[in-house]
Amino acid sequence: MTYIHAFGAHLPSRVVDNAEMASQLNCTAEWIESASGIRERRWAGEETVADLATAAARDCLSRAGVEASQLGMIIVSSGSAERRFPGPASTVAAVLGLNATPVLDLPIASAGAIFALSLASQLTSCYGDILVIAAEKMSTVIQGAPLDQNTAILFGDGAGAALVSARPGRMEVIDSVLHTDGANRDDLTLDWTGPLRMNGLTVILQVSRKLPAVILEVLQRAGIAPAAVKQFVMHQANQNLLMKVAKSLGVEPSLMFSNIAKYGNTSSASMLIAASEWEPTPGPVVFAGFGAGFNWGALVARVV
Repeated sequence: MTYIHAFGAHLPSRVVDNAEMASQLNCTAEWIESASGIRERRWAGEETVADLATAAARDCLSRAGVEASQLGMIIVSSGSAERRFPGPASTVAAVLGLNATPVLDLPIASAGAIFALSLASQLTSCYGDILVIAAEKMSTVIQGAPLDQNTAILFGDGAGAALVSARPGRMEVIDSVLHTDGANRDDLTLDWTGPLRMNGLTVILQVSRKLPAVILEVLQRAGIAPAAVKQFVMHQANQNLLMKVAKSLGVEPSLMFSNIAKYGNTSSASMLIAASEWEPTPGPVVFAGFGAGFNWGALVARVV
């Protein structure tokens, strides 16, 4: 059995509200909020992806009451890391004082946290306590080219983390499902040089179908009805999209945890940042995400 012991997060201090974005994009603050549900986002200054990740790691370890030396593995997801290699995971490990602990980088935008969480839940029997981190500095991406109204309004910076272990804890992982379909891979891409490219219509169409389907898949495998789920903690892509998923599942919109209004879309970090602010109640909880690749997945756990 695998358990999630704690979550953690780190958000940069700078707040960029819709009025500031609108002044640069020839639109209104009200339009940004109606299109995305976002009111403001955080942008990092000199902090790197690894800096954000390390701060979230420390927050998570503190909440869990675990020393970094106890970790058997670190998995870091980021689609916005500053260099090709090494990825941020090795930097995080070094800053935490670890010199032999294995690390794994997952360059999976948006869906990286759910992939990392699922992988960690399968690896605890071999590696013990595993720290999962997702960190993104999307402000650098969107400011690296002329601002695009369709993407610039969405993204923010931040990092989230989770401690996964075979040791008994409050939240037991029941099952997870991961999928990849590369047929539309070119509809959401980021090269080392050039702007973020996103075919919004294709992305929305695919996520609107695939995310509810994978949630139903993992719940069916676990023998749990959607109505029995106490909370859905998902990648915070767009408030309107969260509501579409709720409608597809036939559940109350209030069951979709949302903090996108405060932080925007922080890509792979968003699900774990959301989890760090969520107040667990006894019963099933579903974590889910969809992102570039296309990659998507869901994990169901039970809070005891």
